[in-house]
Amino acid sequence: MMYLLKSVHLYQPEFSGVKDILLGGTQVLAIDDSIDLPDALPVQVIDCHGLMAAPGLVDSLVHITGGGGEGGFATRTPEMQLSDAISAGVTTLVGVLGTDSITRSLENLLAKARGLDEEGLSVFCHTGSYQVPARTLGDSVEHDIVLVDKFIGVGEVAISDHRSSQPSRQELARLASQARVGGMLSGKAGIVSVHVGDGNDRLKPLLDLVEHSDLPIQQFYPTHINRTADLLRAGKDFALKGGYVDLTASTTLEILAAGEVKCSTALAELLSAGIDASQITISSDGFASLPDFDASGNLRGLKVGRLTSLLDEFRDAVFKDQVPIEVALKVITSSPADILKLKHKGRIRVQADADLILLEQDTLKLDSVFAKGQLFMRDGVMIKKGYFE
Repeated sequence: MMYLLKSVHLYQPEFSGVKDILLGGTQVLAIDDSIDLPDALPVQVIDCHGLMAAPGLVDSLVHITGGGGEGGFATRTPEMQLSDAISAGVTTLVGVLGTDSITRSLENLLAKARGLDEEGLSVFCHTGSYQVPARTLGDSVEHDIVLVDKFIGVGEVAISDHRSSQPSRQELARLASQARVGGMLSGKAGIVSVHVGDGNDRLKPLLDLVEHSDLPIQQFYPTHINRTADLLRAGKDFALKGGYVDLTASTTLEILAAGEVKCSTALAELLSAGIDASQITISSDGFASLPDFDASGNLRGLKVGRLTSLLDEFRDAVFKDQVPIEVALKVITSSPADILKLKHKGRIRVQADADLILLEQDTLKLDSVFAKGQLFMRDGVMIKKGYFE
């Protein structure tokens, strides 16, 4: 089936005017001021009056097999389903393990990624987990990144957190060098996704490593940078030195009350500090546990991350924090795609993957979702769901 989107306000994510867009197979076939096709062609024409087109969202951190367990077996969070991504406008995502690499495995992660891919999403993974030395499928991080198509990096490796394995600088350097070489040999990102907790060291372990090694600061991709105001300040310094920073959209009222900086507000602060949007991303931390610990590290409560938080924070960034639409879109589309070296993702352009979303212009409410050329949502209604949904 081919789809012709007529008279849509196009954000690539940069605004490009009112255009027609032709989708066919899994690609964007044409973009022009006006596209007219012969009546005999099998094409569905969609009138996009009042709608804007944007790239399908790229979510760089999702616990697709579930996460958590900090409160015991009953608190292991559930697996993600296809509709969780589609209802959030997410068409590309990266699956990770987190705290639990005992009852959650890389084999399970890889199988889940392949299943979601078969259902229509574009899913990649990181090898490893919180712990160092990293758990791997093969005998090394290099092996997994080079020989397993889905693996594009390692992580999320935990630092400055009471749940981390407290890795030494040498251990982190060895892990990062393996990821870097694996990425070079395979043409992948070879990135090190780094979970940063609320410990006092904040980003110091990464800065010390960069200072005492030949590894560039861009080798590391620290996330949860809006966890505290102090960590956000450290993140600004890290980015001003040339590094990438990732903000977390999922949160709770309890976590915000404990000092987390709201994601949209943190984005506005980073931008006002002169940090380029190409260095900033927002991820959902979807299906992670969102634990609330007291000062002694005791668990007080736990909720689950949501992929829909990406669009929520995007809207708040635009409407409440006065971030331009193009910039707010960039940090959830082209920026993560570029950092992760996903060259056919994150932009609407000819020969790119046909991943795009339609939003209501006035409200930025999600209207339609296309993933790899398939229509999954129309007029806010799910058309296709996962196998067991």
